[in-house]
Formats: sequence, structure tokens, C-alpha cells
Amino acid sequence: MAAGDTAEAAPAAAPSERGATVWLTGLPSAGKTTLARVLADRLRVEGHEVEVLDGDEIREFLSSGLGFTREDRHTNVQRIGFVAGLLASHGVKTLVPVIAPYADSRAAVRARHAAAGTPFLEIHVATSVSLCSQRDVKGLYAKQAAGEISGLTGVDDPYETPESPELRIQTQGRSVGESAAELHTFLTERGLA
Repeated sequence: MAAGDTAEAAPAAAPSERGATVWLTGLPSAGKTTLARVLADRLRVEGHEVEVLDGDEIREFLSSGLGFTREDRHTNVQRIGFVAGLLASHGVKTLVPVIAPYADSRAAVRARHAAAGTPFLEIHVATSVSLCSQRDVKGLYAKQAAGEISGLTGVDDPYETPESPELRIQTQGRSVGESAAELHTFLTERGLA
């Protein structure tokens, strides 16, 4: 290339090639993982590279030594955020259904993504404590009510509701498919699906 010539700008990546972290936060039994798995299936059919970083699986394999203190929860979220950012930077739609109860922990993950130029979308799966307690997928609410456990997020341990998420999905009275469709439309509008 001769001096003074400018290189042509690379064409923008197709939506199927653009990575992003889609962080689904909410109370236990809010439907985060179910929503992530339904959305992942739809995105894969459309040709997207997708990974779901389920909070329970991460706890078992990547953060098995951590407890549920504020510090341990922060460390867990940072580990998940690091892996999510790494995958997203390589073109993977990374769906992260994790409680992540503290705003500062989520903000730290967002800041690391921003510094790397990697899209980060915080999705609040807004489900009331009463509905989560009715669903009680893992029996946590029943155990807490019986005094068998303490520190249940949203009941006797804090959950800091996102003030300005990119999207807040109300799940009350809606099917998983309807919620997944809303999230898919949101991603499409942002050129990610």
C-alpha cells in the first residue's frame, strides 16, 4: 500500500458473528435459566454460536470452594463475568443466567466488558418473591421458611434490583416463550440476532 493510501474499513460483522454477554439477573426461581435455554435454542437455529453459563453449574465446577458471603458472591460473579467476556469477545452469544445480587458486582463486570469493547446487556428477569416462592424449583424457599437455610437472596439476604437494565422482562402471567420472544426481539433491534 502506498503512503497516503487508507485501508478500507472492515465490513461490520453479521449478527450471527457478533458476540455479546447477555446477563440475566433476578431472584432464585425467577426463570432466568429456563429463559436462557429457550433463547439459546432459538439463536442456534438461526446460526449463532451460543453458550449458556448457568450459575449453578459455575458454582459446581469453577467456584466450588466459594460460599455465600458477600465477598464470595462477588468473586463468583467476577469469575463468571471474565469467562463470559472472553467468550463474547470471540463472537459467542453468551447467556448468563445468574442471580448476581449486588449492583457493584454487576457494574464491575459491565466495566470490564466496556474496557474491552465487548457488548454487555443486563436483563432483569423481574419476578416477584411470591411467584418465585410458588415456583421454588430447587426447594430453597421451603427450606428457608422451615429454618433449614438462611441467606436466601431476596428473602433474608439482599437483592439489589437493577436500576437501569437494558431490558426488564416481567414474567408474571407470561409464558417462557413470550418472554424469550421479547428478549429475541430486543437482541434483533440491537443487531445481535
